[in-house]
Amino acid sequence: MDLETYVRALPKAELHLHIEGSLEPEMMFALAQRNGVALPWDSVEATRAAYAFTDLQSFLDLYYAGAAALIQEQDFFELALAYFARAHADGVVHAELFFDPQTHTARGVAFATVLDGLERACIEAQAQWGISSRLILCFLRHLSEEEGFATLEQAMPHLARIHGVGLDSSEMGHPPSKFERLFARCRELGLHVVAHAGEEGPPAYIVEALDRLGVERIDHGVRAAEDPALLERLARDQVPLTVCPLSNVKLCVFERLEQHNLRQLLEAGLKVTINSDDPAYFGGYIAQNYLETARALDLSRAELKRIARNSLEASFVPESLRMPWFARLDALPD
Repeated sequence: MDLETYVRALPKAELHLHIEGSLEPEMMFALAQRNGVALPWDSVEATRAAYAFTDLQSFLDLYYAGAAALIQEQDFFELALAYFARAHADGVVHAELFFDPQTHTARGVAFATVLDGLERACIEAQAQWGISSRLILCFLRHLSEEEGFATLEQAMPHLARIHGVGLDSSEMGHPPSKFERLFARCRELGLHVVAHAGEEGPPAYIVEALDRLGVERIDHGVRAAEDPALLERLARDQVPLTVCPLSNVKLCVFERLEQHNLRQLLEAGLKVTINSDDPAYFGGYIAQNYLETARALDLSRAELKRIARNSLEASFVPESLRMPWFARLDALPD
């Protein structure tokens, strides 16, 4: 089979996906019209033209503007179900969706409205396509830890439906240690913990995320390559990295995909995974990330299988759920 068919056939988990970042311009405009929301752009084409990001912050400015179209429970359901349809076509068997409640509650949207819509889509995706899923609540790091605690308080009645917490938004100037008490509380509550670190921020942020927040996965983590001792630690402890290659290029972390250090990280023995991050904004869902990265870095099929296996191993699901996925993966040729 050709490479694209092979990539789509790989049973894989998506572990770094911001559901708000899957809001395609067409849906954004349709929801804005339905909800009577004025957007900064007057057409789908003008929106796509604005996707010329120079850094993480320039992307976030557009991301938050577009999220204003999401208001009703049905909006969040349609958003997530559209993502799951694409994920199914890309061979995703399990997805762990990041969602940013603070982006919505700050606009007067109730926490439960967001969660109800997303959970309903998760249930529908399991019924339609057999995709299992988890929801991970992300705290916005440009806001205060106190505001994070307030969001956790809103989440308390719903913790049975939330599997973990993460840390996203503007990395520079907002080290993980800023949220040490908040993450300690989340761990006490039995939640899985992950954090964005080492995308634009330095390797020291990765160390902080591990030592001060106690995270189980590092989201991005590509700047770990700048610190040999950290690289050795991540390999030794098999800390999963949820790498997002097309995102890294779009946000100028790497100038070209051919310069990406994913192969270096893989060869150093790290548990590297490939994910799409904010696919509506960064030019590709997960299969596109696998495919373009494979071509740019000359990854073999055996290496692609290893990356897919890493994603399944790093998912927050019991081993019994993983076994059929591993069987499907092992059945594919190298």
